[in-house]
Amino acid sequence: MTLSSIISAIAKDAAEASEPTKVLAQFAVDFSERQMTDALRHESKRALMNYFAVALLGASDPTIEKAYGVVSKFSEKPIARIIGRNDKTDILNAAFFNAASANVFDFDDTHFPTIIHPTAPVAAALFALCEQRKISGKEFMQAFVLGVEAECRIGNAVSPDHYKRGWHITATCGVFGAAIAVGKIIGLNQQQMVWALGSASAQAGGLVENLGYMSKSMGVGNAARNGLLSALLAKEGFDGPPRPLEGERGFLHVTGENPDYAEITQGLGERWELFANTYKPYPCGVVLNPVIEACLNLQTQAGFMIDEIEKITVAGHSLLSERADRPTVASGRESQVSAQHAVAVSILFGKAGIDQFSDQAIANPAVSNIAAKVQITKDPSIPIEGIDVKIRLKSGKIISETISASKDCAANPLTDRDLENKLTELTAQRSGCDDPKRLIDAVWAIDSVEDMSALLVLAVPTP
Repeated sequence: MTLSSIISAIAKDAAEASEPTKVLAQFAVDFSERQMTDALRHESKRALMNYFAVALLGASDPTIEKAYGVVSKFSEKPIARIIGRNDKTDILNAAFFNAASANVFDFDDTHFPTIIHPTAPVAAALFALCEQRKISGKEFMQAFVLGVEAECRIGNAVSPDHYKRGWHITATCGVFGAAIAVGKIIGLNQQQMVWALGSASAQAGGLVENLGYMSKSMGVGNAARNGLLSALLAKEGFDGPPRPLEGERGFLHVTGENPDYAEITQGLGERWELFANTYKPYPCGVVLNPVIEACLNLQTQAGFMIDEIEKITVAGHSLLSERADRPTVASGRESQVSAQHAVAVSILFGKAGIDQFSDQAIANPAVSNIAAKVQITKDPSIPIEGIDVKIRLKSGKIISETISASKDCAANPLTDRDLENKLTELTAQRSGCDDPKRLIDAVWAIDSVEDMSALLVLAVPTP
């Protein structure tokens, strides 16, 4: 490589980095089936397997029931299915419900290091669109990959300050992913894709303050709904600013402190954020997964009685204390983001499933008694997927367990069989899917599906 070519390449990278909106938009427009690898297709299917599992679980949750009771009164043209329910609604509200239900239990996938739950906003928007137009499995996966790439790269550009400032990053960045994905399907050109991102930026919202409450689901549902709407508007010439991301008062500068444009543009098409996506074994905030795993390991060791416990010290990444240091909780929903509760139920019951993060569980005096003995501390040497738990007994004996990479991270991911089992087990707890085996087989066979709405038929109960 000559010096002049090196200088040209550097200049090109600098120019691209200064206009991330246009570069991202053009990348999505130009992306073709030829660029889809087997690995991308397989990971897309894994993400959708997990998506159906958690959306089916959440479909009948009181949060979704309450929202449906209100929104259904204003729905137009009920053509779109709602996963896990016999109800139909318009496509915008279907996107809302199918994203909110997937996230309501905090059991959906997680992208590291942003902590975005990427599939719910993008898949829900695409499945809603499937009810209006025929979309093949191959087209769907292309658009899905692009949507995930967009939301996660934008998330990378504003992390970690964005989340620390209180923005719920799944909601704020998910709307961009949904817009890009839908824009790809409906054939937006670069200008229209930029407009779609502009309308998405106008609707990007969601606060960490809402975690643990029903209102959290508003942000995630709106990300899918508003991303879909943004793309549909752009197709009709509904314009927006030329630099909605990097503009002086654009998304990156308003919601971040030192945004890194290069995170959006560098290596597009060479490295994929989908491969940094992970899947949860427990229905709670991702920072609690290593906590639970360590405590379950300690619980199986036995060697101590519950009433012998004097103190439990949990040392972890700073995000653990920032997000989940909640010694008292008032609902099962709030317990999903409480490290103290996660420790207590894991040690008491040797389980950390839906029942352990319920209103009934938090009302159990034994749970609150153990939770009161838990202290959360920060350790900068521990990665977000790691944890160190020490149980001090009244005798002075200390029992400890250290996890360096919990079973949910990229270094130790759930297997394909794990994801199949997750879908089977969660559908057994809710009656939203008559034949989970057929749905599982259909997800693995998406390559040959001509109309992706067929998967939605499998994901609703027989009337």
